[in-house]
Amino acid sequence: MNKYKQGLADCITTYTGLHMNPLNPRPLDFRIEDIAHALPLICRGNGHVKTFFSVGQHCINCAREAEARHWSDRLILACLLHDASECYMSDVPRPFKQNTPSYRAAEDRLLSVLYTRFLGSDLTEEEQKSIKEIDDSMLWYDMKELLNEDIGPKPEVHIAISYKWKPFEEVEKEYLNIFHRYAAARDEKI
Repeated sequence: MNKYKQGLADCITTYTGLHMNPLNPRPLDFRIEDIAHALPLICRGNGHVKTFFSVGQHCINCAREAEARHWSDRLILACLLHDASECYMSDVPRPFKQNTPSYRAAEDRLLSVLYTRFLGSDLTEEEQKSIKEIDDSMLWYDMKELLNEDIGPKPEVHIAISYKWKPFEEVEKEYLNIFHRYAAARDEKI
């Protein structure tokens, strides 16, 4: 095997043609176009749902909920990006992820570099808690609507959540619009 093929064996090829190693990410390995394209094509719950609902739609809902709570532009963007690791490492169910420390460490590293790339720095512990709060609220609604599961008390949310199937191009465009709106607003304040 030549050096070129050996190098590619450690990499994935992204939608925009970039070769990146998800286990050794660098800031410039991340392009918002790759993330916005891939997440709408990945189904929540590894496809074990009543109807297709994408990780991209979930991330948009999280960002919209952060927006409805009047959180900072940075936190809205972080909510939009919080599952971006899944377009590089796949959507791994929580029970598996919680019992696989090496996966969690690789995902944490990838997200740290990704947040630094798009937000200027990694998330603080407080920011991570805030994002988890919204993510867990959205999970409750996802479980209820997509699986008929009742996983505890119904959390309050400030947005209307739609589980209507959307073409992936529409989700991709909406994802990019939210990203560019809040990234531009955040950059103007710096």
